[in-house]
Amino acid sequence: MNRRNFLTFAGSLIALSVVPMNLRASDYRKLKPQVWEAHTIDDATKALYGVKDVIETDKIKIKVPKINSSGAAVPVKFETSLDAKTVALFQDANPESAVAVYETNKYDLQKYDVKIKMAESGTIMVLVEAKDGKIYMTKATTEVAAGGCEG
Repeated sequence: MNRRNFLTFAGSLIALSVVPMNLRASDYRKLKPQVWEAHTIDDATKALYGVKDVIETDKIKIKVPKINSSGAAVPVKFETSLDAKTVALFQDANPESAVAVYETNKYDLQKYDVKIKMAESGTIMVLVEAKDGKIYMTKATTEVAAGGCEG
């Protein structure tokens, strides 16, 4: 094998080793449309997980600014050390509460960094469906300056 062919072959192997082989994603908007129509966090939680009771834990960390100059892009960082099956993000400042649902696997870092729109000040909640079947959560509040997501 000449040098050029070897480098092409080696580069292809490296590229393939970086791509996760177990890619899968569920379209929760199609599977559970009632989650995306729910107007409260409790209703969205019940629609997604079938339960209303959740366990508050310190194994989920959430970081949001206390005050945001604009609701157009509120930074939200969250992570969990739980053995998670799904991680869901909700807020109570907009008419619909659901923001995102992530499926996880044993190789995920389970650290998230997103920006969300918020029409007004409110609560942001992260729920984790653990592999033990229980639902865990943590929440944080943030203020949005006048103008909401138009600001």
